[in-house]
Amino acid sequence: MKKLLQLLEEDCTLTHEQLASLAGMTNEEVDKAIKEYEEDKTILGYQAIIDWDRVKREAVTALIEVKVMPQRNDGFDRIAERIYQYDEVESMYLMSGSFDLTVIISGRSLQDVAQFVGQRLATIDGVTGTATHFILKKYKEKHLIFEKPEKQERELIFS
Repeated sequence: MKKLLQLLEEDCTLTHEQLASLAGMTNEEVDKAIKEYEEDKTILGYQAIIDWDRVKREAVTALIEVKVMPQRNDGFDRIAERIYQYDEVESMYLMSGSFDLTVIISGRSLQDVAQFVGQRLATIDGVTGTATHFILKKYKEKHLIFEKPEKQERELIFS
C-alpha cells in the first residue's frame, strides 16, 4: 500500500490500471485503497506543480520564519491553526532550531507580503518575531526539477 501512495505522490495522473501494474495490485484493490485513503484523509488532494515563470505570472513567494510563545495545553497548535487559515498561506511547518514555524506564502507583490507579515502575522498574540525570506528562483520542488526555458536562437542578418 505504501508503494501505491508513493506512485500517486510522484504522478497523480497515472490511471488506476497503471497504478495497479506498477504497485503489483489488481485494479479493484487500487480502487478500494484509493477510496479508503481519500475517506480517511490520508490522501488530502491532488495537485499539479506549475512552473509559473514559464507563463510570466507576476507573484512573490516568501518563506517566513516565525517565533512564537507556546500556549498552555495547546503548545504551538492554536497559533499555527490561526496562521494557516489565511488564504495567502500555502504551506506551514513546525520546526526545530532557532525559530518555531515556517510559513510559505504567496502574494502579488512585495507590498502584499509585507502587509501580510506586518498587519496579520506579527499582530497575532503569541507571535514574538518574524524573519521574511523571498524566494528568488525555484530549482526543485517535490522531486521535480524546474528546467530552464529553451533559449531561442537568433538569426543574424547582415546586409
